[in-house]
Amino acid sequence: MKRYLAELIGTFVLVFGGCGAAVLAGDKIGFAGVAFAFGFSLLAMVYAIGPVSGCHINPAVTLGLLLSGKFEAKYAPGYIVAQIAGGIIAAGVLLIVAGGTTAGYDPSAAGFAANGYGAHSPGGYNLIAAFVAEVVLTFFLVFTVLGSTDIKAPVGFAGIPIGIVLVLIHLVGIPVTNTSVNPARSIGPALFVGGWALGQLWLFIIAPLIGAAIASAIYAMVRSEPMITARVAEAALPSEQIERAR
Repeated sequence: MKRYLAELIGTFVLVFGGCGAAVLAGDKIGFAGVAFAFGFSLLAMVYAIGPVSGCHINPAVTLGLLLSGKFEAKYAPGYIVAQIAGGIIAAGVLLIVAGGTTAGYDPSAAGFAANGYGAHSPGGYNLIAAFVAEVVLTFFLVFTVLGSTDIKAPVGFAGIPIGIVLVLIHLVGIPVTNTSVNPARSIGPALFVGGWALGQLWLFIIAPLIGAAIASAIYAMVRSEPMITARVAEAALPSEQIERAR
């Protein structure tokens, strides 16, 4: 249960921090500011909950780690449920905050940082462009997670490349789809927007999962042996843990 709670909290922070930046300050900080909000949220959570759960906070990452043999299947359903719950709770709390002005806030009219394509893409990109972008950008994310938690990767640094690649992903993807690469991040806002957001939600579930599967397959060609889990890779070394306990 500690792992599941950590995943819920981590996904809450990611969705509230990233989508909150877009909804509450997007007109002031622009796409770049929102991209850094998502990246910093993930970077912080890798160090905060990584040793507890591995900091997946994304069903696509969970799938990629599972397919690569770096995660136990028995935990996968609980992780995914916790991630989706965290995303929904974060969106609900964000809506309360966004509606706290005299003008109020209508998520269906304002968009509420929901992901979309066609008329609901920030740049007007069509379904095919959105699908390809989400697959490719999720590949970037999951491949980085797999590589930075490899047994030969520098110890203690996994959060940095993972956070940086999420910034890169958002710099590229926000104009196309508002950037998902994470079904839990997409489900939360879409439930409160309803209508078109729910109608287009399928793409932001399927495309990231495909991207994760491709990343796992390619990682299998370059990975080191033996493998370790993300949870172990993101924890302090045993000697460091003993030193801290003194």
